[in-house]
Amino acid sequence: MPVGYLSTPIGWLKITATQRLVTGVEQVAEPGASTPNCIVSQAIAQLSEYFAGTRQTFSVPCRYPGGTPFQIRVWDAVGQIPYGQTLSYGALARHIGAPGAARAVGTAVGKNPLLIFVPCHRVVGASSLGGFRLGLPCKQTLLHLEGIL
Repeated sequence: MPVGYLSTPIGWLKITATQRLVTGVEQVAEPGASTPNCIVSQAIAQLSEYFAGTRQTFSVPCRYPGGTPFQIRVWDAVGQIPYGQTLSYGALARHIGAPGAARAVGTAVGKNPLLIFVPCHRVVGASSLGGFRLGLPCKQTLLHLEGIL
C-alpha cells in the first residue's frame, strides 16, 4: 500500500492511498518507511500548502476505507464545512436529518479516517470547542491556522 509521511504543526501525519485515492490520514508518533505514489505525493503537497496557509480546499481524490452509512453521511457533511467556519455537533445532526443525534454525530466525527481532508476540527460544541481525537491543542492549532481562533 502506498504510504507517505508529513511533519506538520500538529505532529507527523501518515497518508495512505490506493493507486488512485487517498484512503487515510492519521497522526503517528514518528514516520515509518515511505512508499509514496503520485496520489500520496499529491496529498502531501496539498497538506503542506494547507499548513503553509496557501490552500483552503483540496482536490486530491479521497475515499473512506469503511464506515457505517451513518458515519459516511456525517463525514460527507463535515467535508462540506468551508475553510474558516465551524458547525456545532447539534447543527450537523440537524443538517443530516438526525436531530437529537449530536452525540452520535460526535462519535462518528471522532472516527473520521481522513483528517484535514475531511475537516472534523471544524465541528465544535454548542458552547465550547468540543473534543478532538488528537487532543484540544491540535484542534486549536488547526482552528487558529484557519483564522477561527
